[in-house]
Amino acid sequence: MKVAVLGSGQWGSTLAQVLIDAGNEVIIWGRNKEVVDEINTKYSNSSALFEHLLPDGLSATREIERALDGAELIVLAIPSQSLRENLLRWQGLISSDIAIVSTLKGIEISTQLRMSEVISQVLGRDSSMISVLTGPNLAREVILRQPAGAVAASTNQEVAELTAKAFNAPYFRVYTSNDVIGCELASAAKNVIAIAVGMSIGMGFGENTQALVITRGLNELTRLAIARGAAPLTFVGLAGVGDLLATCGSPLSRNRTFGEALGRSGSVEQAQRAISSTAEGLTTAQALVELAHLVGVEAPIMEAVCDVVTSKISPQQAFLNLMKIQTGAEIDHA
Repeated sequence: MKVAVLGSGQWGSTLAQVLIDAGNEVIIWGRNKEVVDEINTKYSNSSALFEHLLPDGLSATREIERALDGAELIVLAIPSQSLRENLLRWQGLISSDIAIVSTLKGIEISTQLRMSEVISQVLGRDSSMISVLTGPNLAREVILRQPAGAVAASTNQEVAELTAKAFNAPYFRVYTSNDVIGCELASAAKNVIAIAVGMSIGMGFGENTQALVITRGLNELTRLAIARGAAPLTFVGLAGVGDLLATCGSPLSRNRTFGEALGRSGSVEQAQRAISSTAEGLTTAQALVELAHLVGVEAPIMEAVCDVVTSKISPQQAFLNLMKIQTGAEIDHA
């Protein structure tokens, strides 16, 4: 299968390797001339993947028309907040009968739309030709071909299976799901929760605090997603607790690293300088809080992160506020 990966950053390059290892013909599109030239001449992307060598069969281009020519599957691996802008430029070039895979983990700030909803809206296509790939997939481990699992979610089982087949490499196991809502909200919310975990670490708190934030964060995420129409069992799988544990528990996580720097310094600007790439939770927090308010779901951890990253309160005040919340039954069994 010929696959076009749109995005030449760390995640796009990593996914390109997985796709080639799964037996596909792959071309990467990217804006940066130096990166594209390096992939084509040295089979490396040193700015994103250091000294790691990419597969020989991989090619790259800055010409979107060339990337899309003959593509049987399109994989989106660009920053979530630039999705609409890019799709508006590409919409006349993308055939309506080609399946699109979103690997983006965020919510559009201006509309509170999930990424698959943005794709459907801008391209004017039915959601059945869109899938979502998510799960506990830290790029720096996947690129080393360490065993990992993912979920391919689509409202169309054939598209979910097509996506899973495209990515099923010897070290990359892909399951299918029809719960696009749950998978997308989980992939966005885990970044916000990881920032909260990072803040606790940066402030010097230990494992008990991290477990509290992760567990109650999962509770918030689950209640929000179910209120939006998600399936409860999604959150005990790879897309839910699996992705949450990897993102909150690993020092390789950009969002946790950002949170740690924020917890130590109390400064969003200093925390941003501490990471070399985008922490999606920084931009997603407010959109998720607004989604929670729309369905009447309380989300104190997400709200605390939102207030800290918008400089309304300090990380210390955020945790003081969280510990003052009145407790009741941990789980509503009704």
